[in-house]
Amino acid sequence: MNIDNSRKIAAIVGPVLTVMVTAELRFWNPTLYIEQITPLVYLSGILIFTAGLAIVRSHNVWALQWPVLLTFVGWAGILMGLTRIFFPQSYKAQFRNDNVVLVVEMILILIGIILTVQAYRRPSR
Repeated sequence: MNIDNSRKIAAIVGPVLTVMVTAELRFWNPTLYIEQITPLVYLSGILIFTAGLAIVRSHNVWALQWPVLLTFVGWAGILMGLTRIFFPQSYKAQFRNDNVVLVVEMILILIGIILTVQAYRRPSR
């Protein structure tokens, strides 16, 4: 496992994930997701799928250390992107339970913070 590669990718993914999900929570509106138009869900699916695939292609590490979080984020992006691309209506229906969405978003913020800290902390010698 190349820890330098993991840190470089985490330095991008961690802050982006943290800011993106925090902003989403700040402007939380349960009807926002239900009312999304299908082409917008499809387009976001393409973008999320592409980002997930880029992460997995450059970092597919399955070790019991923090870099596995990057791999998890990549695969989650692939699966979420594919769901949005092929099933945009069912994707919108998933947002009917506010508690599940809030728990998932809190977990994503935590993962983003962990990745950011690991990427920017001073390397141990």
